[in-house]
Amino acid sequence: MLNVLEAFFSRALARRQVATEFLRLGLKVNARGKILVGAIEVSPVKIARALNVDRRVVIDTAKAIARDAHLLQVFHRLESRAFLGKAAKDLGFSAIELRANPNEKGIVAAVSRVLAEEGIVIRQIISDDPDLFPDPVLTIIVGKKLPAAVMEKLRGLEFAESISFA
Repeated sequence: MLNVLEAFFSRALARRQVATEFLRLGLKVNARGKILVGAIEVSPVKIARALNVDRRVVIDTAKAIARDAHLLQVFHRLESRAFLGKAAKDLGFSAIELRANPNEKGIVAAVSRVLAEEGIVIRQIISDDPDLFPDPVLTIIVGKKLPAAVMEKLRGLEFAESISFA
């Protein structure tokens, strides 16, 4: 998808930055060029301030997306989701953050297998797209505090470059 955005916005770097941020955050664009989180319209001015661009760049980006059938199809289907990672401990859950080669196969399966063997329920899994995040992280939220033995098993997974628990 980033290749499509790069080509479409090849002469408008600020618009490409805005479109990439829409994609990264799951900001939806509708056929009228309005920016939404779910059904809630988001102010282009507030987005512009957060991205340090002029509000017209945000408005023009959304309108350009709305005019292109392929981009509209993608951006109209985006959804924002609650990410429990930073709030896991406050909710009585545990968070596992794992960094590994994002092209490695079977990472989620291996971690899930360790947790399943120990009878630990997974509440949420979020994997950053390496094209959108420079330091992609696999975050797994589990329904209880992790026992030390499980943490050791997870640390022992050969593909894990780093792993942390909260």
